[in-house]
Amino acid sequence: MSKQKKAKRGGGARALAMSFQRRDFLKLSGAAGVTAALPFSRWVAKARADGDMPGLSNPALQPRFTELVPNALDPGFIYDTKKGKIKVAVGQTTQMTGLVAPDGTTPVPTTVWGYGDKQFYTWPGRTFEVRSNEPLEVKWENRLIDGLGDPLPYIITGKDNTSIGFGDYTGRPVFDESLHWAYSLHGYEGFSIENDGVPIVAHVHGGHSDFAVDGNPEFFFSPGWEIRGPQWVDKKYLYDNRQPAGTVWYHDHALGITRLNVYAGMAGFYIIRDEDDTGLPGNPLSLPAFPYEAAFAIQDRMFKDNGEFFYPAFPGDPFYADFITDEGADLPPDIFPGGGPTALAEFFGDHMVVNGKIWPKMDVEPRNYRLRLLNGCDSRFLAVQFFEVPSDAEDFSQAIQQLPFTVIGSDQGLASSPTTVDTLLLETGSRYDLVFDFKSVAPGNRVIMKNIGGDEPFGGDIPGPQVFGETDRIMAFDVVLPIDSAVDDVSPSWNGYGPVIPTPTRLRKVALFEGMDEFGRLQPLLGTAEPATDYLGNPINWPNTPDYVGAGLVGQMEGSIAWHNPTTENPALNSTEEWEVWNATGDAHPVHLHLVHFEILGRQEIHWDSHTTEDDRLIPNDLYGAPSGDGTYLVSQPVVQHNGLLGDGFKIMNKTYGPVVPQPTEYVENAPKDMVTALPGQITRIKMTFDKPGRYVWHCHILSHEDHEMMRVLHVGPGA
Repeated sequence: MSKQKKAKRGGGARALAMSFQRRDFLKLSGAAGVTAALPFSRWVAKARADGDMPGLSNPALQPRFTELVPNALDPGFIYDTKKGKIKVAVGQTTQMTGLVAPDGTTPVPTTVWGYGDKQFYTWPGRTFEVRSNEPLEVKWENRLIDGLGDPLPYIITGKDNTSIGFGDYTGRPVFDESLHWAYSLHGYEGFSIENDGVPIVAHVHGGHSDFAVDGNPEFFFSPGWEIRGPQWVDKKYLYDNRQPAGTVWYHDHALGITRLNVYAGMAGFYIIRDEDDTGLPGNPLSLPAFPYEAAFAIQDRMFKDNGEFFYPAFPGDPFYADFITDEGADLPPDIFPGGGPTALAEFFGDHMVVNGKIWPKMDVEPRNYRLRLLNGCDSRFLAVQFFEVPSDAEDFSQAIQQLPFTVIGSDQGLASSPTTVDTLLLETGSRYDLVFDFKSVAPGNRVIMKNIGGDEPFGGDIPGPQVFGETDRIMAFDVVLPIDSAVDDVSPSWNGYGPVIPTPTRLRKVALFEGMDEFGRLQPLLGTAEPATDYLGNPINWPNTPDYVGAGLVGQMEGSIAWHNPTTENPALNSTEEWEVWNATGDAHPVHLHLVHFEILGRQEIHWDSHTTEDDRLIPNDLYGAPSGDGTYLVSQPVVQHNGLLGDGFKIMNKTYGPVVPQPTEYVENAPKDMVTALPGQITRIKMTFDKPGRYVWHCHILSHEDHEMMRVLHVGPGA
């Protein structure tokens, strides 16, 4: 059977069913009181063998709350940008994360690819601290080369399938060249990482940047700029910083390998200050300032016993069977020798890392602290809580009390008003700005930041199932420092921040899908929930080429669409649009738009046709050959892949709106956002103004998803 025919025979329906089954599991589990002893959905349960897997670090044997966490806002960790220009490179170094060898005592180093300069690279990269409306020129350099100038091999590796036995994790790189990635583009096929080096491009996430310096995936470049992506413009990036104070961050965004480059260490903070949020003591908003302000990048990882990064991509690795073998994927051996390396649909690490340290701690005074939290994970949603425990506690068995905290801002700025909560959802890629009062903790006691988001794709239920033993703990705060009475203990106050967006002049309906690629692998996709039109309202049609015509994709574009297809999101310059994000999958997706900040307007249910089921929203299905006509349903639609083969996708039919969904208390969304959680089976509404012209992107910020086609071009104004 040809790959095209196999893909068209309903692989996408299997993917959708699998996605909804995960969601069903969360409902049936009851969520409360879930522990690792209970059965979990099939793909995560089999991945639990992490601690028993030869060659991999067992998180249960690692120390917790012994390493001091680096503060990304420490003045010694902030780039010197006083001259208005700076050179920042990506290079290789080794870093102590707090990991120890299997003997339980010997520290082991981790090789990372960090940002910095020729002598000093770090994971995370050092922090940019800039002022609003003051431009900064950054010359980004790719120094992923050895002492002889030759390209470095990928530091993230999987199991070596050529070895004898299961436990050799020393060998093969994990990048998947079957994906639509930098060196698969037309004219780039002759290049390779081995010969030409790893392509990179920095994206200032949340930055209000001109398109040429936005860090789009096709703006990549190799070491020494020898190879430049098709959209590459210049070595120097001028950021105008014309935006209010906020917690922006930067990370790699190279096409098809973002998940791996970020995993290797390419991420850091980009903090914007203004006349109100100055970062200095005595600021107009009474915000805590350093050393009472801290920024923490929260990530999850897997490690080998020797401290090196591990990432699953081969048979026998965590998650491989769940996404490849058990789903009937057909990986040709000439492309996937020995079954890999292959991209997997999601990644969940069993070690929690904060600013490059596993389960670290911070010593604090009994006063207010400002904590900026970044969810820098690949796929993991975080649901954060804080618990007071005794001074030496490493878990919650002796919890004294749960402590409230106040959210004062999010991705791109301060909120319209502070919100006090006891649980906060952080979607991947998001930032939240909060104030925590340690005066309510008994002197000498500890506060543990807890995560109840779960260890599998987020479906909306909090708590989610915990599968790994230690991922419910992120870091600790030990209230052991005497209060410095010379510094006032301040509490923030203000009026009138938050998003201020004009009335929209266009309603746009976009969609999230899960289909199958040409090999039968789960493939998350973006698309439209309406016929596509350009910024003038003219139809946007499928390409009139044999690939599309032969697949039956003719006329106006609609439904699941891959990255390389014509642009369908084409707002007019200076227009304000309201977007309805229709999530036709069984999981939540963190949706990110470049260039803009937006206001989240709310959510409502999709009303599904009564001839569909929660396991299968497709018509026809095993029960019905036709819709009843009383709601929304999906029909199959092929997806032309970057190589001309066909995968499986969908189109949304008979769009029908259900009831409005009340705002969950764990979601604080009254600040300028560039991330939004689009929940399964719901329509999420946002509005934003597109005030710069040119080529940007929008995508799911689950990095494994955006690398496998859940990303589309967003082009503002003419020229799409």
